[in-house]
Parts: sequence; structure tokens; C-alpha cells
Amino acid sequence: MFIAEVIGSVIATRKTESLDGARLRVVQKVSPAGMKTDNYVIAVDVIGANEGEYVLVATGSTARQTDITDERPVDAVIMAIVDTWQTEGQVQYLKNDVGVAS
Repeated sequence: MFIAEVIGSVIATRKTESLDGARLRVVQKVSPAGMKTDNYVIAVDVIGANEGEYVLVATGSTARQTDITDERPVDAVIMAIVDTWQTEGQVQYLKNDVGVAS
């Protein structure tokens, strides 16, 4: 599982039937210190995250353990929207708070 920022969407009008209706989002991994990395993943969004939000992403077989992704060819799923996180006693991100690193 990792923290990522939703940075875009993928539209695929032709895809396997089992993915019909699935929202595909481009997410950029973020380090625990809040720094964006050069790693990107396409994830199925099962919770309705918006662009610019920080999310938790599960990958591998774990990504297929939601009601929407069960038995589907999914390798990454957005499973939560992050409200806050901290490392070493320092708040790295606090949703909707001006002045805190985001």
C-alpha cells in the first residue's frame, strides 16, 4: 500500500467487459515525507477520488478484494482518501489546511 496523488484520468472506450464502468485514474506515488516521486500507476477508483486528492493505493492481489474489483483484471485500486498523515512527529499533509505541506 502506498500514498499517491490523483493527477488524472484514463478513458478507454474499448476494454474488457469486466472493467466496464470502472473509473481509471492516474496516480503519482508520494514519499512518506510528502515528496512526489517519478513513479506513476493506473488504479481503479472505487471510492470517487478527485484530481488533486491524496489517496491510499493497494496493489497486487489485494487490489481485487473490493466488491467492485473482485474477479477483475485489476492490479491497483484506490481504497481510501487521505485526510492527514505524519512521519516522525511531523504532519506531512492535512487535507484542506493552508500552510501545511501538501
